[in-house]
Amino acid sequence: MKAFDTFDTSLRLNLLTLFTAGLVFWSSMGLLLPTLPLYIQDLGASKQQIGIVIGGFAIGLLLFRPMLGRLADQHGRKLLLLIGTIIAAIAPLGYLAFTSIPLLMLVRVFHGISMAAFTTGYSALVADLAPLKQRGEIISYMSLAAPIGLAFGPALGGYLQATTGYGVLFLLATEIAFIGVLASIQVINPPVQRRSSVPSKKTNFWQILISPRMRVPAIVMLLAGLALGSVHTFLPLFIQETGVDLNAGLFFTVSAIASFTLRIFVGRASDRFGRGLFITFGILAYTLTTLLLWQARSSSIFLLAGITEGLGGGTLISMITTLMADRSLPEERGQIFALCIAGFDFGLAIAAPIFGFVAEKAGYPNMFAGTACLTFLGLMIFLTQSNKNVSSSLRFALGRGEDSYSLNKL
Repeated sequence: MKAFDTFDTSLRLNLLTLFTAGLVFWSSMGLLLPTLPLYIQDLGASKQQIGIVIGGFAIGLLLFRPMLGRLADQHGRKLLLLIGTIIAAIAPLGYLAFTSIPLLMLVRVFHGISMAAFTTGYSALVADLAPLKQRGEIISYMSLAAPIGLAFGPALGGYLQATTGYGVLFLLATEIAFIGVLASIQVINPPVQRRSSVPSKKTNFWQILISPRMRVPAIVMLLAGLALGSVHTFLPLFIQETGVDLNAGLFFTVSAIASFTLRIFVGRASDRFGRGLFITFGILAYTLTTLLLWQARSSSIFLLAGITEGLGGGTLISMITTLMADRSLPEERGQIFALCIAGFDFGLAIAAPIFGFVAEKAGYPNMFAGTACLTFLGLMIFLTQSNKNVSSSLRFALGRGEDSYSLNKL
């Protein structure tokens, strides 16, 4: 982390405050990751109903992220940090107050807005602050807030659910998120540096989404969202069904540790070797995760799948974020991030209800096998379509060529 030594004191303090806000935000989210599906099941919900409720989170993400992206570009990134942390502090109280499936789904949609706001504002602000030559390194370091929070949160959440019940769990999630509100208030949001000499880019939602620089990253994020949604929604229930003696929170903890460990090195390496090689690795890791879960019947296989899932998350999401920073101008960055990640959100939104239906009919192992096929499809698309033609795409995806759509030269 020597890059931080080259920054002035105010920038280092601003990044540290922003990192703190991210850390507590993800810790609050992580508390509920392995426990909320069990809570909904304890209320008498079926597998498909569990999927529908959990999927409501991504509906909030999907519906509000484009609007929030424009808001970030027009009124600053800090506003989104505050919206995200405030909603994250309120939503757990809704889980505690309501027990009917329709009301829980509405709370889940509301909770999804928090991630849409916070992650868009956080990613755009980090990209704004990071020097160009160290962009991959700084984005990777700052993205460590997620795996650290998700290492701490799920393990503690699983423990609290087993020992004290859901009431203490939801109250603690609220209290931790409120610390994020206090940290976000202290963040300094510099004005967006607009580059008026550069021709303006397309601003229409669909034009941006289907543009060459956006469509393949969005498709990859869609398929990654499907994979991650199936794992995060149904893994605790699958472990319970197999009878394996394993706290589901440990899966997410080892995943977060693996993600943390890899991110320390990946960002700096991507500044040297390009983003494509590490995106390819991330897709492969997600594919291996779902293949392992397809065959998982012991705690060691579940934990190994957790490690590979962490390796995928430690590269794919942070590298796609860095790639879109390379492919966007400061004045459009909030919207570009929001639209690209909307593919991920949509995958999460449809994963729970669709795979809940598949699990009901074919069982969890076959559901994970189907998910592996989707991530492999994403790999093939990235290898052949990520740049202007198949040969340049393959070179970029294997770290042998430059990104044709990068705006770094402007």
